[in-house]
Amino acid sequence: MSNREKQILSTDEIRRALVRIAHEIAERNEGVREVVLVGIRRRGVPLAERIAAAIADFEGQRVPVGQLDITLYRDDLSLRGPAPLVRKTEISTDITGRVVVLVDDVLYTGRTVRAALDALADLGRPARIQLAVLVDRGHRELPIRADFVGKNVPTSHSEVVEVRLHEVDAEADSVVIVT
Repeated sequence: MSNREKQILSTDEIRRALVRIAHEIAERNEGVREVVLVGIRRRGVPLAERIAAAIADFEGQRVPVGQLDITLYRDDLSLRGPAPLVRKTEISTDITGRVVVLVDDVLYTGRTVRAALDALADLGRPARIQLAVLVDRGHRELPIRADFVGKNVPTSHSEVVEVRLHEVDAEADSVVIVT
């Protein structure tokens, strides 16, 4: 049985969605003075960098960007094999009292975000935590919702949403549904 792909976001559509999210972050927070963007490894990191670049373009201020590895906070860690690959968490700015915007590629069950919240709690106590995702595909298992969404895409459980970014995948940016 062969897999079929349907593109749901092109390179330009991804760029426009991220610029829109950047504007929404600045609006909701009345500027970006207290904002720290934290990308969830892997694809959340380049998305956070792109949002920060867009904010710098129209606000004239660079927002700090951090990288969060949630591997050891996952509730399915025992299902992932004997030696999970743990990457580095790098957040050079103190998040205590700041507005942390978690950035991820796809929001699905909410379990990744729950793990990210646990990881952030070990790093400080932000004033607020907001969530920005490129794609919200539904099917939540936890009461978690995104504050900023590039595109809502209704899916079935059998479909897979793949975000492809040139920084990670060495190919043109796109979002596809694989059936």
